[in-house]
Parts: sequence; structure tokens; C-alpha cells
Amino acid sequence: MPEGPEIRRARDRLAAAIEGRTVQRVDLLLPALKSWNGKFDGCKVESIRSRGKAMLTRFSNGLSIYSHNQLYGRWLVTDAGQLPHTRRQLRLAIHCEHHSALLYSASDIEVWPTEQLDQHPFLQKLGPDVLEPSTSSALIRERLREKRFIGRSLGALLTDQSFVAGLGNYLRCEILHCAGQHPVRRPRDLPDDELKQLAQQILALPRQSYHSGGVTNDLQRAARLMDQAGSFEAARFHVFRRAGLPCYRCGTAIVQIRQGGQGCYLCPTCQPQY
Repeated sequence: MPEGPEIRRARDRLAAAIEGRTVQRVDLLLPALKSWNGKFDGCKVESIRSRGKAMLTRFSNGLSIYSHNQLYGRWLVTDAGQLPHTRRQLRLAIHCEHHSALLYSASDIEVWPTEQLDQHPFLQKLGPDVLEPSTSSALIRERLREKRFIGRSLGALLTDQSFVAGLGNYLRCEILHCAGQHPVRRPRDLPDDELKQLAQQILALPRQSYHSGGVTNDLQRAARLMDQAGSFEAARFHVFRRAGLPCYRCGTAIVQIRQGGQGCYLCPTCQPQY
């Protein structure tokens, strides 16, 4: 599933192409939404924002389109009216004079009055967005100490969008590794210095991933690995999808465990359970 950095980069591409532009036609292709077709034509795309893994496209007619890529959704920007050759199913198309914004394969798309967006059941439950500059490590530390979060395992907590918005499995694995924490540990198990380090990594790695195009590994190491004829995927992570390969820090083989229904990658030496 695309995580916060991927959705924010998609937002940037869409905003550069259609934000502030007049809509020629919006095609909502899910059966439940087809009655909205024609109601956006001729209005302006006022803003495009991401919140965690959701995208909010606001129009000058007082309506907004909420979309969530879920596991398979993908945004593409093309020249106006151009549709790529793909087996994916087109779900939403926003056509402007020069560009089209196309959302494929997503099934979580809704039309809402803009003034009521704060009542959306997913959005109203979101914690602070890790990519927003106003989200500070001090705020994250406070949330880690809250009664509703302090007793939960870190492996489950970090992908709970009500704790913070925008983290998924790859960021969870990378954050826990860089903070030296095992996923079964809980915030209450951590002394203040470790809690502070965890809070810093919860913000630092998603922001690095956003700015670097998906790299959470040490940036110099990743560049060196790619220069040595390595692929981007092989260079971008500390531990994620590296089971059986040596930890860059200590040389211990990375392992994969099940945590929260997903594979969680870690170094058993750098991230002791106790």
C-alpha cells in the first residue's frame, strides 16, 4: 500500500498539473458515484491536499473528492485526454485543458461537501500527519505517553492511523530499526531517552522518504550501493524486504516476523526484544 510519502509525492504531481485549473470534465466511474458526473464541469480545482494516505481534491463548486489508494490505487498525470495502455481499471479522471489526473484501481472514492470534510469517518480519526511541518517530535512523545497508546506494542501502534497518519509497513520496519526497538515493546517499556529517539525517527524517516523519492536507508550508503550497479529497490532500505541479508550496522542476518498481520523485518541484535 502506498504510504504517506508516496501519496504526498502523488499530490505534488497532481497539484503541478491541475491545481488552479478549470475542469473540462470529471469522470467518476464507480457505479455509486456516476450521478455526480457533470457537476464538476467548468469549475476550478481549488486545492489538492494529502492527509496521511488520503487525497482531498477541492473544487470551486463547494464539493470535494476524497480518495484513498488502499493497496492497489495509483495516480497518473497525462497530457489532456490521453489514457495509457494498462490493465488497471480507471476509477476517476479529472480532465483539464492541458493535463488529466487519472486514478486507477482504487475503490475508496467519495464526493463530500467541502465544509463537511471534517466529519468524514476516516479523516476525523486521523492522528497528526507525520509530513506536516507543524507535527513536532515533542507532540509525538506526548502521544506515545497517552493512556490509549502507552500500553500497545510498537509494531501495531505505528501503523494505527489514529496515532499518527501516514505510516505503513515499510516505514514501521525502518523506524523501529533506526530507533533500536523491537516491535513487541511498548511505549511504557522505554526510558525517556529511547522514547525521544523513537519520536524523532517517526518524523525523520517519512520526511526523508518523501524528499528522497522513497529512500529510508542512509543516503550516502544508498547512493554508493546504486553506484555499484545495485538496483534502487536493493539500496533504499535498512531492513525492509532484506530478510537473510546482513544488517548494515552489525552484520547480523535480518529476520522477518509476523506482527499485526504483516511481515515485520528487523535485526535481532540491534533490536533486542528485552
